[in-house]
Amino acid sequence: MSVGRIRVIGGTLRNSRIEVPDLPGLRPTTDRVRETLFNWLQPVVEGARCLDLYAGTGALGIEALSRGAASVTFVEREPGLAAALKANLARLKAPAGDVARDDAARWLQGSARPFDLVFLDPPFALDAWADTARRLEDGGWLAPRAWIYVEAPRGAVFDLPDTWLPHRQGQAGDVAYALYRRTPADPLS
Repeated sequence: MSVGRIRVIGGTLRNSRIEVPDLPGLRPTTDRVRETLFNWLQPVVEGARCLDLYAGTGALGIEALSRGAASVTFVEREPGLAAALKANLARLKAPAGDVARDDAARWLQGSARPFDLVFLDPPFALDAWADTARRLEDGGWLAPRAWIYVEAPRGAVFDLPDTWLPHRQGQAGDVAYALYRRTPADPLS
């Protein structure tokens, strides 16, 4: 298995390299999209409890750690990617990152704890956006005013919870990306 590299865009780990296994279907979020996303998130990422579902390379979660997130839980089912992610976190001395080698849907059946920021970027072939969003919303995984980043193929259509309000969105090549803000169903929350 050959290895590629991507770099951390900003924060304390800026310009650090993340080693990436060469696996079919692996599609790391591009530098340009990560830079845009973290410009949007700048006021909220510091101190945030983050969840990087379908972590893949872990680039989104590692970027969050670099920019001051309190913790990131990475969920990745592919053993080679989970191992590479653990190795990258150890090499980068990022103890606030925790890797769960598990299927995201199965992991979301566990004991919920609310996250402030969730990265939802499943493999495009899974078509898992609507189901995962429902599990996050209904399962108690989101803080009352959580931020949720969604990355999908350009033109993809899927239902997201009514409590997820679009904040910002963009496109890069064949990829569409959007940042949502959760608004509690109970206006007194």
